[in-house]
Amino acid sequence: MRNLIIRAARLSSLAVLLAAPIIFAADEPLSSAMEKRLQAIEKRIDATQQTFDQILKGIDDVLWFERVGDIATVDKVYITSAPNPKAKEIYGIKNERHPFKIWTYVFVPKKLDRSKKSPLLILPHGGVHADFTTYHTHIIRELMDQGYVVVAPEYRGSTGYGKDYQEAIDYGGLEIEDNIAARDWAIETMPFVDSRRVGIVGWSHGGLIALMAVFSHPEKFQAAYAGVPVSDLLERMGYLEPEYQVEFAAPYHIGKTPNQDVDEYRRRSPAWNADKLKTPLLIHATTNDRDVNVVEVEHLIAQLKAAGKEFQYKIYQDAPGGHSFNRLDTPLAHESRKEIYEFLAKHLK
Repeated sequence: MRNLIIRAARLSSLAVLLAAPIIFAADEPLSSAMEKRLQAIEKRIDATQQTFDQILKGIDDVLWFERVGDIATVDKVYITSAPNPKAKEIYGIKNERHPFKIWTYVFVPKKLDRSKKSPLLILPHGGVHADFTTYHTHIIRELMDQGYVVVAPEYRGSTGYGKDYQEAIDYGGLEIEDNIAARDWAIETMPFVDSRRVGIVGWSHGGLIALMAVFSHPEKFQAAYAGVPVSDLLERMGYLEPEYQVEFAAPYHIGKTPNQDVDEYRRRSPAWNADKLKTPLLIHATTNDRDVNVVEVEHLIAQLKAAGKEFQYKIYQDAPGGHSFNRLDTPLAHESRKEIYEFLAKHLK
């Protein structure tokens, strides 16, 4: 259903754009007029995409209640985080005085005994620009069954909330603080959450966030899981298509290519921060990952070993499903997630 809506939206917006007349001023050079026209079309396409992203987000929000409402109390809260240094200053009010606001999903098991303290899991979604969707339904249901309170932040850069929200992205930077803000909010506002039993779980870019969160705030977490984690942006820029570098070098993004600022890319990469690990950690990867090449995770593992850190890891050999192998509903995925849940239970229960 979601894919059909996306396709219909794109086709309809394209039809509107193609039907629009191309008008040039009589005294304007043809090349200049064409350039302006193309820019106008790009803006209209972008605006249309943003609108439909927001519509799809609303549909997904409804689906959350339908798919897990029988076993979980579902909520979506609006909280504050670190300011956005790239935001436009208004009325002379400096950015540092204006916190960035993020949406955050909250799932509480209906069977939970709220008179007692329960463990908390932070679950950041993956994707450079993505959002927390019902793709995670079966994982949320499994975590509800085990008695975890789950908080899933829609950190800055997430889609479905408009252009300003999406372009506030700070990959490997302030988005980490958004997840910390969600963790702190849960502890401050839900008296049945145990501040001494908090874990963070993420896959892909969410795995990078999980790693960087425990590296920068080890006192706030008692366990971390990183599945197929983005681990080294410098290596990543080397094996992916050039368009990936262009995306990261956008003015609203990191703003520079790796050869313009190597240190900035290292600062945002888990492999180059491995010496900071103090939290129990489990890492999973697979050799046939077509998104996060296993070479990145191997570098992270090598750096953790070189720093003398204790952690657990497993690299699967060509696991069916590749990048998504243990988020699927296959026997191998269930087996792998069982290992994750046993690891979390050991440290959080």
